[in-house]
Amino acid sequence: MSTNDTQTAAQKAIGGFAPRLVDYTDRVLFGEVWEGEQLSKRDRSLITCAALIATGKTEQMTYHFPKAIENGVTKDEIIETITHLAFYVGWPAAMSAIGKAKELLGDAE
Repeated sequence: MSTNDTQTAAQKAIGGFAPRLVDYTDRVLFGEVWEGEQLSKRDRSLITCAALIATGKTEQMTYHFPKAIENGVTKDEIIETITHLAFYVGWPAAMSAIGKAKELLGDAE
């Protein structure tokens, strides 16, 4: 296995516990799906954030909100996505997401 510095996020989180899930995550999800040419990584990040907001998956936001910033989504775009989705997916989901965004991105530009 890789050293801790070269491990993927999935390897660090669940490596030896669920190796097949790590393999699917690294090889299929991030290796094939995220590398598809039909959508940019920026667009994929914004879509992923919207899906996480809509489904209330705040734990996954911990990885994907900062990753979205790395992929070119702005903090203001994440905030506006949450605000927009409040009217479609519910106020509680939006309030949970905005709390997580503030925690993760409060100082991000």
